[in-house]
Amino acid sequence: MVAVGVDMIEIERVRRVLERYGARFRDRVFTPREQAHCGDRPRSLAGRYAGKEAVAKALGTGIGDVGWQEIEILSDGRGKPTLVLHGAALALARRQGWQGWDISLSHTETHAIGFVVATGGRAGGTLTR
Repeated sequence: MVAVGVDMIEIERVRRVLERYGARFRDRVFTPREQAHCGDRPRSLAGRYAGKEAVAKALGTGIGDVGWQEIEILSDGRGKPTLVLHGAALALARRQGWQGWDISLSHTETHAIGFVVATGGRAGGTLTR
């Protein structure tokens, strides 16, 4: 079994939110480790924002059922994005049987995209409402 999630966001939208809310937005959405990696770079933050949305979609929920900071997107030594789940996101992934995740982030001058694939889930393992 596999699950996929994808999300795209306008970088300008993230730039405007950063200008308006600054640390309040960063602290609500991004973990301290994500903030340390991305700083105030709208492109980097937008990529992680889209990635978090993509993970929530692969889990079959959306943000709300899982929290922003329960989905953490870091980078390995070569810059490849890596996914770390915490709290409700981790519990849900375990209930659904997801054993492996791969995530890719990319951006242009105007848009950022996050794409995620989860593997190993059980048939019928997605959350229903």
